[in-house]
Amino acid sequence: MHERSLMASLLAQIESIARVNQAQRVIRVDVTLGPLAHISPEHFREHFQEASQGSICEGAELVIQEAADPTDPHAQEILLTSIEIEPA
Repeated sequence: MHERSLMASLLAQIESIARVNQAQRVIRVDVTLGPLAHISPEHFREHFQEASQGSICEGAELVIQEAADPTDPHAQEILLTSIEIEPA
């Protein structure tokens, strides 16, 4: 259940940015997983692909970076670092 709420929040953030920029679709999503985020890149990818079905993000390339510093203030977070859009 935790992953669903994470994905819903992330997709809402992406869709908001895409709307503001009048995107037709999202081509690429870059995220950084904090070392204490408690989700592997593979698990994150599976949940993202499932959650993005039927959305403006469906089929977007997902680029996942893993942060290594557990003392970083964002160590427990999944950070959206950038998106690439296809203009309308």
